[in-house]
Amino acid sequence: MTDVFLALAQKRVYIETYGCSYNFGDTANFLEVLKHYGSIPVSSPEDADAVVINTCTVVGPTERRMLRRLAALREKPLFVTGCMPLVQREAILSVCSPVIIPTERIREAYLSVRTVAPGGVGIVQIAQGCLGRCTYCITRRARGSLVSFPTEEIREKVRALVDAGAYEIQLTAQDTSAWGRDTGDSLPELLSTISDLKGNYRIRIGMMNPATVFPVLDDLVDAVASDRIFGFVHLPVQSGSDRILEQMGRGYTVQEFEEIVSAFRRRYPGISIATDFIVGFPGETDEDFSRSLALIGRIKPAKVNVTRYSPRPLTGPFAEKDFPDSVKKDRSRVLNAYAEEQYSAINRPLLGTTVSCVVTEKLRPGSVMARTATYQGVVIGQDLPTGTVAAVILKKDRKYFFMGDLVK
Repeated sequence: MTDVFLALAQKRVYIETYGCSYNFGDTANFLEVLKHYGSIPVSSPEDADAVVINTCTVVGPTERRMLRRLAALREKPLFVTGCMPLVQREAILSVCSPVIIPTERIREAYLSVRTVAPGGVGIVQIAQGCLGRCTYCITRRARGSLVSFPTEEIREKVRALVDAGAYEIQLTAQDTSAWGRDTGDSLPELLSTISDLKGNYRIRIGMMNPATVFPVLDDLVDAVASDRIFGFVHLPVQSGSDRILEQMGRGYTVQEFEEIVSAFRRRYPGISIATDFIVGFPGETDEDFSRSLALIGRIKPAKVNVTRYSPRPLTGPFAEKDFPDSVKKDRSRVLNAYAEEQYSAINRPLLGTTVSCVVTEKLRPGSVMARTATYQGVVIGQDLPTGTVAAVILKKDRKYFFMGDLVK
């Protein structure tokens, strides 16, 4: 395994990445190590001497997609990393015979390189693993218990990305609010340490489990006051029913989740709240589902990610009776539609107003994404450099973002 990067040295390498921002952070690090070894990234498997697939297995459809993709590429020199080899190695070996790259090997190799690629958005991994006991989750089995990365390592990565032109710094982990629980530190302390660097940047805090937010809530609310931090929090609730939350092993109640949302809203009325729901969890009744809908109506989130429950190997509910796909599909559709009603209600008063935003990434020639202070996305139909501060009139509501024109 020590020679895995030597095996890719001087070769044309194609990397395909699936899943969460943590996986994309691994890929960014992988590419920097490859560059160190003289390898050349290419944009298609046909042009590559070797193919790397960074896998995700969070839900069943993703797992099946991974296996189809691996089978399609099995004639190529194939390397596989990510979550799947850690928990479903045999499934991988049933469709191909790749070189398996443990994710810790990527981190180990990257720490001896530590370069970064230029770009408007930079990913900074702050920890691996979590403290959760979610009964449905295969990722915690893949990534293990919480290991917080050192403050100075994180700070240096932020500094390098800002120096390379990144405006948006995305902190990522399986649970960012758990950072420091294993070392005696805390996320608010980390935010204070990395938000005093010089440069033109803002930090986006990644997904936080309400159960690990509670112990640091007051300090975390204070930390978000920094103008270096986007007014945005991602707090997956997963269900509006306490009964289902208990069966999921989430470690908090609906009331406690709402207390967290209220604490942020009291201090920052315009803050953007994103959350996640799982529909069709084993035993979820119509009443449980109605409670999820009612919770959306009460907290009025700016973004809702909806996942249909998918039985995963090695997890608690795996053997329990699953709902038919039609039920999960219907609940997903209803919940998404209701969430979109909230987006429209939030966005409608903003149409025609002028907002200040900063360009964070180029989408395609002639089009860029900009972000407001509360992380609202605004697409501008012009080529503008990353980091450009712009006054923009919000012209069209696309539910998940606005179309805007520069103020002349």
